[in-house]
Amino acid sequence: MSEEKNHHRHGARFRARRRAVDMLFEAEFRDIDPVEIVEDRRELSRDEANQVAPVNDYTAQIVGGVAENLDGIDGAIAGHLSSEWTLDRLPAVDRAVLRVSAWELLHNHDEIPEKVAVDEGIGLAKEYGHDKAPGYVHAVLDGISRSRRIAEKEAADAAALSETTDELIAGIVGDDAQDAQD
Repeated sequence: MSEEKNHHRHGARFRARRRAVDMLFEAEFRDIDPVEIVEDRRELSRDEANQVAPVNDYTAQIVGGVAENLDGIDGAIAGHLSSEWTLDRLPAVDRAVLRVSAWELLHNHDEIPEKVAVDEGIGLAKEYGHDKAPGYVHAVLDGISRSRRIAEKEAADAAALSETTDELIAGIVGDDAQDAQD
C-alpha cells in the first residue's frame, strides 16, 4: 500500500467511520441507543482522567444518522443480500460497517462521493470482518448505490414529465381561454 493511500485510510473521516462502527457495534451488543453512547463518550472525554477520546463531529453525525434512519438503512441492506442471507445472520460488526456506509450512500451522498463511501466500507470490512466480508460488503454497497441512482433518475424523469404536463395543460387552458375571448 502506498504511503499516500495509507495516510488516506487513516485520515480524520476514516477514523470517524471506524469509531462510528465501534459505537454502533457496542450499542447493538448492549441493546442501547447508539446516540446515548455518543453522549456518554462526549461527557467522559471532558475529564482527562477518564482517558476517553473526544467524539469527532462526523462520528456523531454518522451514529445519529444511522439511528434516525435505521429501518430504511436496514431495509436497503437486506434488499441487497443474497437469498440465503438475512440481516440477522450477518456478524454484528459487518452490520455496523454496512450501516455506516449505507447511511453515507443514502443520506450523506451530497457530501461524500459514492466511490468513497463504498471504498471506505470495504476498508472497514477488511479491518474488522472475516475474509469474505469485504466481498459481500462491496456487493451490497454497490447494489445500494445502483438502486439510489436509479431512484434518483426515476424521480428526475417524473419531475420533468410533471413539468412538461403542467406546461401542456397551461398551454391548452391558455388556448381555450383565448378561443373564448375570440
